[in-house]
Amino acid sequence: MDNFTPHLHVHSEYSVQDGLLSIKQLVKLAAERNMPAIALTDRNNMFAAIKFYESCIANGIKPLIGAEVSIRQTDALRSENSRIVVLAKNTEGYENLIKIVSEIYLGDEQLGAVCEETIFRNKSGLIVLSGGLSGHLWDLLESGHTQKARELASRWKNEFGDSYYIEITRTGRPNEETFVKESIEIAVELDVPVVATNDVCFAESADYEAHEARVCIQEGRTLNDSRRVRRYSEFQYLRSNEEMMDLFSDLPASIANTQQIAIRCSSELKLGTYHLPRYPVPAGFSLEQLLESEAEKGLLERFANENITEHKQYQTRLSYELKVINQMGFAGYFLIVMEFIAWSRSREIPVGPGRGSGSGSLVAYALKITNLDPIHYGLLFERFLNPERVSMPDFDIDFCMDGRDEVIRHVSELYGSEAVSQIITFGTMAAKAVVRDVARVQGKPYSLADRVSKMIPFEVGMTLTKAMSENRELADFARHDADVSEIMEMAFKLEGVVRNVGRHAGGVVIAPTDLTDFVPVFVEEESASPVSQFDKDDVEKAGLVKFDFLGLKTLTIIKWAIDLINQDLGSDSTQPKVSLESIDISNSEIYERLREAKTVGIFQLESRGMKDLIRRLLPDSIEDIIALVALFRPGPLQSGAVDDYVDRKHGRAKIEYPHPLLEPVLKSTYGVVLYQEQVMQTAQVLAGFSLGQADLLRRAMGKKKPEEMAKVREQFLEGSSEREIPSDLANQIFDSLEKFAGYAFNKSHSATYALISVQTAWLKTFYPAHFLAANLSAEMQNTDRILTLVLEARGLEIEVLMPSINLSAFHFTVDDGDIRYGLGAIKGLGEAAIEMILEARSQSPFESLGEFCRRVDAKKLGKRALEALINSGSMDSFGAESGATNEVRSELHKELETAIKSAEQIDRDAKAGIVDLFGGIESDKELYTESPGQVLSFIKTLQNEKESLGLFLSGHPMDVYTEEICSLCPKTLDQLESGKKRQWIAGIASNIRFMQSKQGKPICFFALSDNSAFIEASVPPECYEKCASTIRDGDILLVESEIQPDRFTNGLVARVQNVISIDEYREKFIHSVVIYVDEKAWGSGLVDALKENLDFAGVTQGRHRLSLLYDDGLHETTISLGENWGFDLTDDLLFSLRSAFGQDNVKLNYVDVKSN
Repeated sequence: MDNFTPHLHVHSEYSVQDGLLSIKQLVKLAAERNMPAIALTDRNNMFAAIKFYESCIANGIKPLIGAEVSIRQTDALRSENSRIVVLAKNTEGYENLIKIVSEIYLGDEQLGAVCEETIFRNKSGLIVLSGGLSGHLWDLLESGHTQKARELASRWKNEFGDSYYIEITRTGRPNEETFVKESIEIAVELDVPVVATNDVCFAESADYEAHEARVCIQEGRTLNDSRRVRRYSEFQYLRSNEEMMDLFSDLPASIANTQQIAIRCSSELKLGTYHLPRYPVPAGFSLEQLLESEAEKGLLERFANENITEHKQYQTRLSYELKVINQMGFAGYFLIVMEFIAWSRSREIPVGPGRGSGSGSLVAYALKITNLDPIHYGLLFERFLNPERVSMPDFDIDFCMDGRDEVIRHVSELYGSEAVSQIITFGTMAAKAVVRDVARVQGKPYSLADRVSKMIPFEVGMTLTKAMSENRELADFARHDADVSEIMEMAFKLEGVVRNVGRHAGGVVIAPTDLTDFVPVFVEEESASPVSQFDKDDVEKAGLVKFDFLGLKTLTIIKWAIDLINQDLGSDSTQPKVSLESIDISNSEIYERLREAKTVGIFQLESRGMKDLIRRLLPDSIEDIIALVALFRPGPLQSGAVDDYVDRKHGRAKIEYPHPLLEPVLKSTYGVVLYQEQVMQTAQVLAGFSLGQADLLRRAMGKKKPEEMAKVREQFLEGSSEREIPSDLANQIFDSLEKFAGYAFNKSHSATYALISVQTAWLKTFYPAHFLAANLSAEMQNTDRILTLVLEARGLEIEVLMPSINLSAFHFTVDDGDIRYGLGAIKGLGEAAIEMILEARSQSPFESLGEFCRRVDAKKLGKRALEALINSGSMDSFGAESGATNEVRSELHKELETAIKSAEQIDRDAKAGIVDLFGGIESDKELYTESPGQVLSFIKTLQNEKESLGLFLSGHPMDVYTEEICSLCPKTLDQLESGKKRQWIAGIASNIRFMQSKQGKPICFFALSDNSAFIEASVPPECYEKCASTIRDGDILLVESEIQPDRFTNGLVARVQNVISIDEYREKFIHSVVIYVDEKAWGSGLVDALKENLDFAGVTQGRHRLSLLYDDGLHETTISLGENWGFDLTDDLLFSLRSAFGQDNVKLNYVDVKSN
């Protein structure tokens, strides 16, 4: 025992502001360095206390649980808060430590520190270290207030007695030795023991630079910032026992005291003991009696139109489940869930039909926790709550995204805010983000950080190692560029480190008393509501019950769609209102539409692979949809289960059962073991297992532990032998079950999600415009998704109308069978601005831009928002009805500045009491003076529209080029057919991405779109090498390719052979521009007009020629101008010429495309 020095002041990565050590790394190092005990003292938190405790116990190390606590300064002698280290001696100390750490965030004063009185009030069972440098003695000694420091130490000694220690360190930081000397003098004078620590923040001294970068990331500073305070040194690593003893060989008592503290601290955490919330029970009832009463009443309501006595199996199952629930002590849990779901429905907050294994409970169905009859669908209670394996039930409840927070507030009010909190989450430095963070603190250019970050694939679970192996360009860049190499070297060290804390969106814990009786709590600066300091796993280990209030966007979409439908139905008494309950999931039209695989917007069924599976399976009932959800996963797809199911369903293969007794179990899936419930029922039917035992068998098969498998195999063989099943067959079936259990899906989960799938399919089948409008409203910030939904609407012959300042609502709406674009989807237009617009419009429609600016405070709205409204087309109605879109919006842009100034002047006059004696302005036109400016081109107008809406809606840039490129690209994308013959197609490139070939070369993929459709294009490496500089996002591309079927989308894919830009096309295929000129219209001004337009376009002599088709009233003559009039054709020049001479008067002459 004399040869160890337990570290008592250690920061892990969970300190967030500093610290690099993961818990796993810390404990592993302690074990390797023969440290029988070690402390964890993160800054103002206990985030990792349980992880640390369990890891230490598992590795034979004594865990010393503590925290570094900030002390709020109350006198003028101190410039900032100081710190102490608090360690728990025993269980009481652990509980008091929780209260102290929680008070840091719950106190009435500033967040992040506690006052001395809080520490003293909760001192029992605690040991306190003075904190060393930056500790509560440090700033007093540093500023020369030695007597004040002595008085402070004396006060703490009086409170804590022999549990107060003066902490000293030797880490090479400025003034440290002076502090050690003065601290020892106070310790000797007051008879306070000293203790040595190393204020540990990282594993090895080589980690110091990475730690400095980590600190700078949190502080928002750069490493070379001269204003940055350097608080750490390279010696704050996890020194070995020998290093610590050598370092303090002149102060052996300081080492001996570390050992004594380790001996004195023995906190044994009671993990795994459940503390259920207290559900309010009416007088005369126990929890169990109330549950029985509510469940029996609920089942009667479920069978309101039938005689319940005819359903004996329901009554038998209900009694059985109630008995199990009550015996396991979970009656209160069911009642709590029942209450907040009932409350939600009473306030029309949509609640899902259930999720996960909870749907297997008939009690849950009777209490209306779930909405799926478990007996009808063959769902098992034991999959949810196994009487032979005690574990907490866990209902995952889906709520409408809009209403979930309201439900959580209700729960908090019902059980008390001090007993309810959400659950903390920890964000880590992921691959893309850590590169940006490191580059910033190293002072590297933003453009470099952006470039490197974009080379890392956007993929869940992506790591720097994986990115370097998959992207050769990134690896080469890091190898040959010194700055990138420096970024990556540091990023590798910081990747995965905890960067920030957040809150679990749906995880809520409810305690029977104050939360701080069980877990520490934390409050974010920008929030008033607490979260548990333990994450979702640790909070359950601490004994609190977790409830999952999950937000499901699809429920929001369903609610909005139904609201839109009923709004259209209005007061028509002949049309019954639509509700979720009124949806007939057996309607054959639903499945007819589904078999077409046009599943955009349908829950769970719209991925490419799922569409392919739908075409193969051809579902005709909800049972098939349940199977679809279960089948569309790697296991069934790779094992052949999908092929077996599909072929047997369509009679192409014989339906076979492993044993005749299994026909009732496997009949619904054509003899294929697809669900976990079927694995359990097989064990029940063939081997006589109870369903509880069968669930244990299922779990054992999932874990694949040899000793457990041997045990359950023996049980299975014994049971099957009793039923006279041959041992060879029994072994064979067991082997099959073991394989199936690896991928078999939870039918309860599959069934509940299939129900939502069918409900959304019903809405799309019978009310497609309302359904897609609701989908669009739910995706207003997701441009790619909006484009997909708009194209889907067009495919269903539903027009998506432009946004309108007088007709659009915040969300997308339905307008006479078409969809009206929502103002909320306009970029640059905030919610507050839209509220102002709608409030002003509620009085009367807007008539002009000037009137709009007067009625809606233009200054509050902002010029950017007004420009966004113009660019989006929302104000097109203010222009001339016959005007072209680009002309209307150009005119509105020209009028905007004057309209704003005029509105501001009118507002100032009104406030000053100035009255217009002439009765106001007759017309908005009088406000405006003609301001010079170019009319925006059609393409520029569309580009502005896309910036505002995220997509082209009123037209498409390809419309401009249709005539120009038709000789080379005669078909629009919706007219394409597959074939081996190469053909040229054209469109705008977007969504460019890359994969590597087996040879490590880049394969490029991009989407090509025109106004009719879009097609995926793939560019092989040999082609990409030649045209890499041509393929740019947003550019018009002409692509030579083979058009082939895409089996994933049932659409087409372009296999690219060649790519040229529109400029390359013009250079190669356009010979000259011909302008029709009417002599009467132009006379002698023709030459000046040509020069003016050619000069405006900024052209120089080029390869294209200019010809005039001159009409003098008697004859038409073609005049070819000389080389001095040569030019290179551009969009700007073409627009300029057509604006001057007329759209139809400027034509292009082509060379023979076939000859090229």
